[in-house]
Amino acid sequence: MSQDKQSHRRTDYFIKKDFQFKFILKFCLLVFIGVVISTVLLFLLSQDTLTSSFEQSRLVVKKTGLAILPSVVYTNLIMLGLITIATIIVTLFVSHKMAGPMFRFEEELKEIAEGDLTRKVMVRKKDQITDMAVSLNNMVSSLHAKVLDIQTEVEHIRQSASRQNAPKALIEELNRLHQKIGSKFKI
Repeated sequence: MSQDKQSHRRTDYFIKKDFQFKFILKFCLLVFIGVVISTVLLFLLSQDTLTSSFEQSRLVVKKTGLAILPSVVYTNLIMLGLITIATIIVTLFVSHKMAGPMFRFEEELKEIAEGDLTRKVMVRKKDQITDMAVSLNNMVSSLHAKVLDIQTEVEHIRQSASRQNAPKALIEELNRLHQKIGSKFKI
């Protein structure tokens, strides 16, 4: 893997928009559920207590849950907004670390599936799937070597058949096989 490819920085953080949107949405939903549970628990656990306060110069005694509910709701809404923004930013960067290499893998795998055995998956050192990229590159190199060996062996058999005056049909079939290997794979 070349150093200039590894140090490349992506500037588009929404690479696989559907994946990243769902990833972020799930974390934001988790934060929302946490805020709702926290509010409900605080309200329920404070129901058995009383709180006194002054409202319009009068002493008022209420259940604590009802007295603090408006403040808890406002506080939790503010915190929900702040934590949601932080969650979106953090999950965007985390999902970007996964989506970028996944996108690159998909593109390279399409080329390899087309028969281009010269392709290499390049990932940055800090990407999450560098081990998988190394394994994939090793597999493609191995396939490249095996296909090249087969093509070389077919060429050797074809040349040997030509020297030994083998039937023309056999030599033509070996030529077609050699060309077919060459047309199916980029080696």
